[in-house]
Amino acid sequence: MKKILLIVFCFVLSAACAQAQPKGPDADYIKANYTKYEYQVPMRDGKKLFTSVYVPKDQTKKYPIMMDRTPYSVAPYGVDAYKTGLGPSSLFVHDGYIFVYQDVRGRWMSEGIFEEMTPEKEIHKTKNDVDEGTDTYDTIDWLLKQIPNNSGKVGVWGISYPGFYTTASLLSRHPALVAASPQAPMADLYRDDAFHNGAFMLTANFGFYPFFTNRQDDKPTQRRGNGFDAGTNDGYGFFMRMGSVQNSNTKYYKDTIRLWNEMLDHPDYDQHWKDRNVLYHLHDIKTAVLVTGGWYDAEDLYGAINTYKTLVKENPKTPVYFTMGPWVHGGWSRGDGDHLGDVGFGGPTGPFYREKIEFAFFNHYLKGGDLDLEPISTFETGVNEWKTYKTWPPKEAAEKNLYMLPNGKLSFDSPAAGGSFDEFISDPNKPVPFINTIDNDMKREYMTGDQRFAARRPDVLTYETEVLDKDITLAGNIWANLKVSTTGTDADWIVKVIDVYPDSTKNNKFTGKDVYLSGYQQMVRSEAMRGKYRNGFDKPQPFEPGKVTPVNFELQDVLHTFKKGHKLMVQIQSTWFPLIDRNTQQFQDIMKAKDTDFKKATHKVYTSKDEPSFLKVRVIE
Repeated sequence: MKKILLIVFCFVLSAACAQAQPKGPDADYIKANYTKYEYQVPMRDGKKLFTSVYVPKDQTKKYPIMMDRTPYSVAPYGVDAYKTGLGPSSLFVHDGYIFVYQDVRGRWMSEGIFEEMTPEKEIHKTKNDVDEGTDTYDTIDWLLKQIPNNSGKVGVWGISYPGFYTTASLLSRHPALVAASPQAPMADLYRDDAFHNGAFMLTANFGFYPFFTNRQDDKPTQRRGNGFDAGTNDGYGFFMRMGSVQNSNTKYYKDTIRLWNEMLDHPDYDQHWKDRNVLYHLHDIKTAVLVTGGWYDAEDLYGAINTYKTLVKENPKTPVYFTMGPWVHGGWSRGDGDHLGDVGFGGPTGPFYREKIEFAFFNHYLKGGDLDLEPISTFETGVNEWKTYKTWPPKEAAEKNLYMLPNGKLSFDSPAAGGSFDEFISDPNKPVPFINTIDNDMKREYMTGDQRFAARRPDVLTYETEVLDKDITLAGNIWANLKVSTTGTDADWIVKVIDVYPDSTKNNKFTGKDVYLSGYQQMVRSEAMRGKYRNGFDKPQPFEPGKVTPVNFELQDVLHTFKKGHKLMVQIQSTWFPLIDRNTQQFQDIMKAKDTDFKKATHKVYTSKDEPSFLKVRVIE
């Protein structure tokens, strides 16, 4: 979800416990060199937002401000209770900044009512026309006037939900905000976290909201959400027993979680979601921006890529930098970033980002340090090398079509004959799992997981190239262009792009027990599409049973090299459980479906000259 649930829980819990037992390499240094203050900062409409400020004790010079606005709590609370780490990384702590953390409106110790991704207002006519842009402006203005020895320059950063607040800070257009780094930012709540092309992200959201919901009123609190105990580690089994999504309330939540119900009440891309798409507002931005994301971010890959693309398009004169590494959600901010699951990346990648990109960016714009940074810094998986470009996608990446052919073949050559198709029976009561292990969460390792378990199922179609005689690099976004039919009136279509390793591949130090990289089918990119939204997410339309129908959707961007001796594979299926909810395969509001509504259907994918199915990719050869 906005952060992987377990990671968020551990962060907040450790913060809450920090007063009792400080931990971390910088804990003692922070207490010795910073003084903590707490304020209730007034907003223009009279609401006050709880704000913690850490000021260097050395007051012989002025310091820029680094600010993080968060719904996840600025804990620990109390002027004598210190965070054990400050800023994006330890580098900032030792370089000297004024660090500011703020509970956003309606969360934790701040006043007001919380809204998911507060809708932004283009025009603010009165003091009551508030949003995250105005809250940021008012906070910056107050800090500049009230915090001694500030340099008059402000930087903002945040990961995930705080990444959205960082993007929204740009909309304050405050002249003192000179640098911002939205990292894995939520950009369009419908497309980032709630639904992927109309398919509901079940396991991530189900686990997130009980934990996240610590208050639903305007009363400040330090109470955490209670979370949810499924009573089992088997998420597949739990969600099958739960049945239809509406049973989440009849069996468990009892209509007590407002934010969960908002998702269930709005399965289409209606005005509720359009109001929560910050991309519409990213114009007239003067602040320098560093957008950061991870190729294996299971939550907000869309947000990072599209925040960058929108900023560049709408603000051509503004310095906008873009970094994508081989990371999970927020993985660049901690640890080495040297592997994910069984797949290694050739060495640490996190420290390089934190020093040479993130710290260098803020140091340049806030303190005048040197900056030797290309607009695009991306990690090329497959060959495990950093690459820099002037634009993204790279200009040298040429568009090509990668065709699904009869007999499970995959080729850049188009089909030569007509009448061919592949078919399978999709049974939502026996859905294809998204991982081959027992887990009760959105296990992030699925992003690089071995797909051999899926290839062996009769309800998964598999297409692969011959052994590659040269390296092929995909650089940029991938579009699925499918020609399909179904005996039902709705269907999900999941497309996975896979790197098949040679049989000669040896295990590495990260390879799991009873896992073999020989013949490993590493998922590189994947995405789901709820078929009834094929002509518009706000315009659901049924399939006509048996009629050949185009279904086109984006799988997001990659930078991956399929090396000589490997194969390129594509898998197509219609269930992916419980990563996404099950489609009844009938044209209806699935959020209100009954357990008896889930029906088998026969799906066809066409592979003929007249009705080709293919991926539109960008290739560097």
